[in-house]
Amino acid sequence: MFRRVLSSKPYSIDAGVLLLRLFSGLFMMHYGWKKFTGFDERSASFPDPFHIGSPASLSLTIFGELVCPVFIVLGLFTRLALIPSIITMLVATFYAHAGQPIIEREHAISFLIPYLAIFFIGPGRYSIDALKNK
Repeated sequence: MFRRVLSSKPYSIDAGVLLLRLFSGLFMMHYGWKKFTGFDERSASFPDPFHIGSPASLSLTIFGELVCPVFIVLGLFTRLALIPSIITMLVATFYAHAGQPIIEREHAISFLIPYLAIFFIGPGRYSIDALKNK
């Protein structure tokens, strides 16, 4: 039994991807929810890297931090849902925190790396995407 848990069989990899999806997605939804509930207070002064207006930029950020992580957690349209979340974390890392020390960017990077890993690995066996492909 112990040897089975430590193996690198596909179920172990799929379980690891599930953990990445669940925890990175759920933790990200927390930040998206805070932005969603504070929309009115934040919308006037939110960073606007694409010059579409602060309310639109905040809306896109909420989409990448709240809506897309729901799909990531479920494993539904996973790779497609990861794209806005990855872009959101890239913008946070290289625009919103530009010029700051790496330790100030650590938070965004700590979401970016698991999202990139899931994007390349795929959603795994324990996902709705896997059920659709059976």
